[in-house]
Amino acid sequence: MDMSFTDDELAFQNEVREFLRDELPSEMADKVAKGIELGKDDMERWHAILNARGWLAPNWPKSFGGAEWNAVQRHIFDTEAAAANAPRIVPFGLSMLGPVLQKFGSKEQQDHWLPRILDGSDWWCQGYSEPGAGSDLASLKTRAVRDGDHYVVNGQKTWTTLGQHANMIFCLVRTDPDAKQQEGISFLLIDMNTPGVEVRPIILLDGSDEVNEVWFTDVRVPVENLVGDENEGWTYAKYLLTHERANIAGVGFSQAGLAAVKRMARAENHNGRPLIENPHFAARVAQVDIDLRAMATSNLRIISKAAAGGAPGLEASMLKVKGSIIRQEINDLARRVAGPYAMPFASEALEGANDTIPDPLGAGPVAAQYFNNRKLSIFGGSNEIQRGIIAKVTMSGGRA
Repeated sequence: MDMSFTDDELAFQNEVREFLRDELPSEMADKVAKGIELGKDDMERWHAILNARGWLAPNWPKSFGGAEWNAVQRHIFDTEAAAANAPRIVPFGLSMLGPVLQKFGSKEQQDHWLPRILDGSDWWCQGYSEPGAGSDLASLKTRAVRDGDHYVVNGQKTWTTLGQHANMIFCLVRTDPDAKQQEGISFLLIDMNTPGVEVRPIILLDGSDEVNEVWFTDVRVPVENLVGDENEGWTYAKYLLTHERANIAGVGFSQAGLAAVKRMARAENHNGRPLIENPHFAARVAQVDIDLRAMATSNLRIISKAAAGGAPGLEASMLKVKGSIIRQEINDLARRVAGPYAMPFASEALEGANDTIPDPLGAGPVAAQYFNNRKLSIFGGSNEIQRGIIAKVTMSGGRA
């Protein structure tokens, strides 16, 4: 995507490209390009490489060990990383919990937990959704009862992404069952190795266990692991969700995905001519390109607001809705270009274990990405709920 950069920004872009060329392991980039699932070791290795360079936490202030990049720098890095097939960093500690602790956590919590996020000592997962509390998150039932210097937690969380790798989970729990739904919730940090915590995999269509159930049975959590004030967790949860929703948009990944669609469409013929020249298909590609350029501009504004100390609110909902629509449209275009090459959905093909499957377009990841990204319009607050938020705030003159 074309942008007019200053000399300093062009120098930074070159620095990023050199770093990715020299430091991104080729076997890791190859896995990403082929849609092969990354293992925990892969994700931890890339985490450590970025941390060694000081680029792991671009949105964190330097006082907390972050890079404190401006909006354009973050845009440049995200775009170049996606184009180079760099892995996406696991966001739960860095992009979700980190900002919450920096704004609402105690000095002791900041000093203890933030360095451990950066150096990889802790792998965090998110304990928000429950079987009866997804988009209606305030209906959560997991209870935390104060018992001296501990809370005793009982309940269940679901759709816990990569929970099988985590040693820590940040949870929303109900601490006052008699209060109004949103007023009786607290934000707890729970050690996954505590007795009474059980992780059960949820097997997906492709046979993977990316998501899990997490059960709590009389789990004792120290009171000092409460973030902020008791029963004020909804405030912290909303703050975290704005960062999650902005992150879902994935502008850089959409740009890389659209570039792949154009590459495949130039190679695939339709009625004797490259598919990219088909008027109907070209019009769909052009519309996505226009929408993506507009979203990239909006994303820069939102990043700038966050860098200035604000929390993206309504804008994050707008970005989440539009970003998920664009990414799903790109996935659909890729599936249509790939045609029969997108049909195999055997785990052997997806994992690159069977080199005999013909793939002249390099379309191996298409099926996996298409199916997996159907979730984009649901998780992080479904698009229907986000549209309701947008309508409510707009009609109230900007008041949530």
